Amino acid sequence: MRAALKHFYLWVILAIIIGGLTGYAAPQTGVALKPLGDGFIALVKMLIGPVIFLTVVLGIAGANDVKKVGRVGAKSLLYFEVVSTFALGIGLLVVNLLRPGAGFHVDPASLDAAAVAQYARQAQAQSTVDVILHMIPKTFVDAFSGGGDLLQVLLVAVLFGIALSRMGEARKPVLELFEALSKAFFGMVGLVMKLAPIGAGGAMAFTIGKYGIDSLGPLLKLMACFYLACVLFVLLVLGAVARLAGFSILRFVRYVREELLLVLGTSSSESALVPLMQKLERLGCSRSVVGLVVPAGYSFNLDGTNIYLTMAALFVAQALNVDLSLGQQLSLLAVAMLTSKGASGVTGAGFITLAATLAVVPAVPVAGLALILGIDRFMSEARALTNMIGNGVATIVVARWEKELDLAVLKAELAGGPARKDCPVSEPPGSRVGV
Repeated sequence: MRAALKHFYLWVILAIIIGGLTGYAAPQTGVALKPLGDGFIALVKMLIGPVIFLTVVLGIAGANDVKKVGRVGAKSLLYFEVVSTFALGIGLLVVNLLRPGAGFHVDPASLDAAAVAQYARQAQAQSTVDVILHMIPKTFVDAFSGGGDLLQVLLVAVLFGIALSRMGEARKPVLELFEALSKAFFGMVGLVMKLAPIGAGGAMAFTIGKYGIDSLGPLLKLMACFYLACVLFVLLVLGAVARLAGFSILRFVRYVREELLLVLGTSSSESALVPLMQKLERLGCSRSVVGLVVPAGYSFNLDGTNIYLTMAALFVAQALNVDLSLGQQLSLLAVAMLTSKGASGVTGAGFITLAATLAVVPAVPVAGLALILGIDRFMSEARALTNMIGNGVATIVVARWEKELDLAVLKAELAGGPARKDCPVSEPPGSRVGV
């Protein structure tokens, strides 16, 4: 037992269980533990910008191939669009077959539109409109200090990396400095990650304490359908993609189980962004591909959010007895394809993009979102988990597409699992830029 507890993921599991029991047995205490989860996520987000910047810059400058940056970006976007379409389609199929909102017969006049408005104001910083308007930071520093967005950091990093790669021998002192800074920041990540069980436990205690279990009632059907759709997407769509790329999706999920548990506890895929990047490099992906695909994927490849958008929108329509034609449903799907771009992995963003998506069908009042307000937090876990798995698979696929994936390393790592080797989280991604 003592040896088993040395595994980090077991501590995370234990913390989540304790947090859930605390929220169930003492709801007020559970709600009071909310700062633990919020504080942990804040610490992680504090380090994401510098880590992404250093990783991308070192990857581009080390690769010394500007054309490669554009090529990887184009391949990534193509992959994102194709897979996102499948995610939207699965959500559309499941919600039409199982019809979780049928039989609710909700009167639109009885809905609490004020609750939706208040929730939207609280998460306004994560809206898709903001992402589009603020993709370009006002200043270089603003990309890191303006509450920014990963796209801002990625843009600055790509420009800096390209400029550095064109400096020739003069870039060496800068690269040496950035290598040292990278080790320092990953050391900070290692220290912060030791607090993951506390953050995950606090977040779970708040969720159960705030919303309870018995209060879910008939909305459990929607949650079950959503989780089913996410599982089908991971096993069928991502499973097929993984098989074509030469690996097993189930082994990959097992390999990143610690990160998945962290996401489950915090409801934020960003909390596992840095550890995921490290494990992808351990799997044989080059640093430059990991540094470009993963940050971009957190804004453009949100498979779980895509499934959520279509299912939640049609659930509201079904609950309000609004029959949507096939054309209207396809319009929702098309709009969801756009509004999901930029929804971050932080809880609340999916709800805001859902409001933007629902606006395309005037027959369904936005106030209908009040129906799912209470369970949005519970569905955010599945969104974040699916998003993270999707981005991991995307990185491996693009790396193989670029011929920068060591298949022997990939198969060996997945066959043995992360428990076979000790890879401290404080270790920065390897210096390999091509295979």
